[in-house]
Amino acid sequence: MTPSHLPRGIGIRRRELLQVGYSGLLGLTLPAVIGKPAAAATRPSGRAKTVILVFQTGACSHHDTFDMKPDASAEVRGPFAPIATSIPGLIVGEHLPRLAERAQHYAIVRSLSHRDNNHLMSTHHVLTGHQQPGGFFDKIASRDDWPCYAAACDYLRPRNDPIPSGVHLPTFLMSSPLTWPGQHGGLLSPKHDPWQLTSDPNAADFRVDNLTLAQGIDVNRFSQRQELLDQINAQQSALERSAEHRQLSNQQQLAFSLLTSQRLTQAFDLKHEKDPTRDRYGRTTVGQSLLLARRLAEIGVPVVQVNVGRVQTWDNHANIFPTLKDRLLPPLDQGMAALLDDLNETGLIDSTLVIMVGEFGRTPKINAQAGRDHWGYCFSGLFAGAGVRGGQVIGKSDAIGGFPLTAAYSPDDLGATVYESLGIDPQSTIHDRQGRPAQLNHGTRMDALFTGRAT
Repeated sequence: MTPSHLPRGIGIRRRELLQVGYSGLLGLTLPAVIGKPAAAATRPSGRAKTVILVFQTGACSHHDTFDMKPDASAEVRGPFAPIATSIPGLIVGEHLPRLAERAQHYAIVRSLSHRDNNHLMSTHHVLTGHQQPGGFFDKIASRDDWPCYAAACDYLRPRNDPIPSGVHLPTFLMSSPLTWPGQHGGLLSPKHDPWQLTSDPNAADFRVDNLTLAQGIDVNRFSQRQELLDQINAQQSALERSAEHRQLSNQQQLAFSLLTSQRLTQAFDLKHEKDPTRDRYGRTTVGQSLLLARRLAEIGVPVVQVNVGRVQTWDNHANIFPTLKDRLLPPLDQGMAALLDDLNETGLIDSTLVIMVGEFGRTPKINAQAGRDHWGYCFSGLFAGAGVRGGQVIGKSDAIGGFPLTAAYSPDDLGATVYESLGIDPQSTIHDRQGRPAQLNHGTRMDALFTGRAT
């Protein structure tokens, strides 16, 4: 499948300012900031203020990165050599040299597992911590889907400031005619959708549309527009007495607050970063996206999802080894190493949970096209920060990386780990658009990440 043209970037159009209208899957969804408050659930304590989810779209090969099998046959182990890391006995693939030097900062889980090999259903499962309701092969996104992590966070912990509950960048996962599920509020409704950014942070002309004021309008003139709107609203005394109108007024106030918030707009402006910092992350889409994720973590965005590529970037059914070596792994290795360094140097590592994972793994046996195919039964993930004990490997796969030999962790468990890290009870009750209750998540937190006592 060939990716279609990406949707437009986020933002509020000028003609929408007086209306503060919002809905839909794409664009800046102010309801990710506003939204009807939900009943607060009993929350466990969580160390993370932010979760940065680095999603390897299409699924990276665990055999050639974090779960190498150097003693297996050539058709399994592949041509890449293992290299030592900063932790004795821990090896990774040779094309991750920077991450190898920083192994003390992260944990590798080698026993992630589920039973599905379809991109769309598996993506939904990993990005929501829940199987897709009514899922079938290539079932596209719908409002019957489970909410992504940012949307559930927004529903259960509505914010009273301009900072959004979630930002997804720099791509939206769709390939005509398919739209990947797991990227929005699903059954919670569009008002809980995360912000979707579809601009390349590495582009020379990168900007987030309409987070800045329109050309020629300064803050004073913008405030005058608010005063004019207030005068119009004052003449609608009858409507002001209705609850619906009062909500609209609050939404308008927050829209103005959003557009004049220097804290938020500056976070999106990578020009505030020094050139050596930007160079350290790498002048690539991956590197600059990870840098932007760190900046969003600094201002307290709870969930930042960085899509490493478009829908099937890592779906290497053919010629996997030159693709990984020359195109995919070097920028990821550089950017992730810089992110871990930055978080540790600034102290943000204590309050930021970093997860790098794809929707499944790849087949143990290399196929006739020198590629690896879909494999949900066993794959790996990287975890760091927010109390994760670095320098450890959790779980073990069999001799060919086909199935877990130790206790398997499902995407539901990954979801429970995300939620508990953010201080959200995975068993919280959510309600769909018809008011029907459901339990948010049915997984169990991956305690071994934090205790160091793997099973």
